[in-house]
Amino acid sequence: MKRALPWTLALAVATVTSSLLYGPAQATPTGVPSRATAQAQLNGLSVAAQGSTSGYSRDLFPHWITVSGSCNTRETVLKRDGSSVVTDSACAATSGRWYSPYDGATWTAASDVDIDHVVPLAEAWRSGANSWTTSRRQSFANDLTRPQLIAVTDNVNQAKGDQDPSTWQPSITSYRCTYAKMWIAVKSYWALTLQASEKTALQTMLNTCAS
Repeated sequence: MKRALPWTLALAVATVTSSLLYGPAQATPTGVPSRATAQAQLNGLSVAAQGSTSGYSRDLFPHWITVSGSCNTRETVLKRDGSSVVTDSACAATSGRWYSPYDGATWTAASDVDIDHVVPLAEAWRSGANSWTTSRRQSFANDLTRPQLIAVTDNVNQAKGDQDPSTWQPSITSYRCTYAKMWIAVKSYWALTLQASEKTALQTMLNTCAS
């Protein structure tokens, strides 16, 4: 007669199995709201026609800045979002593993990973950041408190570009709930506007959230 595994061993087996099937766990950016909070934030955002990209430059959003010691914002997110990350004396990641929740890929070279601005800089510019000071734009571009920065596959980030959720969403559909909550939280905190089509897409994604 087969004996049941002790619950602690069974839990360990389940955890290992889950890791093998679904990839390593990813550190979640701070500040991801609950569904209820995200819904309230979405309801409170102002809907407006998309602004112009005229005058936009990434240089108007200075990044990456020094966060601590020799570590800049990119290096800080690489350490936060990766597993078994080893860095050199200059804080550059020399090894580690990074799971990209947008597409489900795992990478072992930091050069294959980009730090995505969840709300792209150009999108922020068109949504109100064009009137900000450079100091405020710098704070936005290096925001580690809100869920604005996340490590993802480099070419996926490049394919996303400056698109909003009405035209681009993560290919891993189960992550779209989290993505919507992150996007909404960032736009809400920074008081950015959104288009009607963007709001509709966010609501559809938010409706998939269990909590």
